[in-house]
Amino acid sequence: MPQADNFEIIVQIQQALDEIQPYIESHGGRVELVEFKDSIVYVKFYGTCVQCPLSFYTLTYGIERQLKAKISAISRVEVVEED
Repeated sequence: MPQADNFEIIVQIQQALDEIQPYIESHGGRVELVEFKDSIVYVKFYGTCVQCPLSFYTLTYGIERQLKAKISAISRVEVVEED
């Protein structure tokens, strides 16, 4: 994938995450884009999302569903764990 196309996809991903962010923040968390590589979006959770047992559902049915509906180049979304 050419780099210019990748940049546009990253901008679209960030815009979509910005739309989702208020919901996540209302629960005391935050999500941040880490990387987009090989059609996979890597995100990192902060705040209450880190320890939340429901974060899988937030990721799968919230973030991933929204991103895939808006951006066809995405195959999945994965969480980058704390170091």
